[in-house]
Amino acid sequence: MTADSRPKGRFPAALKPVAVARATAAKGPPEPLRPQRLLAEAARDARRLTPASGLGLDTPAMQRRMVERLRQDGVHCEPVLQAMLAVQRHHFVDSALAAQAYEDTSLPIGLGQTISKPSVVARMMEWLFLGPNARRHGHLGKVLEIGTGCGYQAALLAQVARQVISIERLQPLHELARRQLARQPAMHIQLLYGDGMLGHPPRAPYDSIVSAAGGDDVPSAWLAQLAVGGRLVAPARSPDGRGQVLVVIDRTEQGFHRAVGEMVQFVPLKSGVC
Repeated sequence: MTADSRPKGRFPAALKPVAVARATAAKGPPEPLRPQRLLAEAARDARRLTPASGLGLDTPAMQRRMVERLRQDGVHCEPVLQAMLAVQRHHFVDSALAAQAYEDTSLPIGLGQTISKPSVVARMMEWLFLGPNARRHGHLGKVLEIGTGCGYQAALLAQVARQVISIERLQPLHELARRQLARQPAMHIQLLYGDGMLGHPPRAPYDSIVSAAGGDDVPSAWLAQLAVGGRLVAPARSPDGRGQVLVVIDRTEQGFHRAVGEMVQFVPLKSGVC
């Protein structure tokens, strides 16, 4: 990433560039971010967690508490925080898990998949906001999301974008997201059932591209569909081959500028549909 495209001030927590992450290496290897933890772990947390005393889902208290935690943990992008306040996470999880919806944990959504932790969703959205086009216009523009899941992140993105195109390869989850988002206020979201590795050329170029799954590298199709001035945020295999890192790519008139962030652990990026 070039110096002029690097955000001023401190980097969002958990998305520090490699140079910053290496400064802490003497303290031991960092724990990978796990926005979509193993299903067994998510199920265990769902059984263990209990709602805060006196806070009911019929009030916004739990949601405000979640957003305040995000702010304290270093998320400072106000549009992102307001989006987290506007979209009620408990509508996107099983009713039996609704009491845990505002904890910073992943929860099962079926088919061995989980809804990502609010903290990681917020940080990735904040990172998108630091892209050239987003900083210029004050919103994320036209967004391509790879991996709709239950639709929670798509709903959040719709709060801060002009339009959201979201692709899901698992048909039952695609249908689940359709049902969940149908209950939300009118949003500029187009849900697609298809192979996310191919992106969606008919609506390209995109000002922002974000992926909820990681492969060996960022697919060339995504790069081709990224607008000049656009930013892509996705997990990919680390340069040393040991796990995943978060990759941030900006496209300029001269080409692509790539930065590598901290270790993460997302579900594998797969081709095809099921």
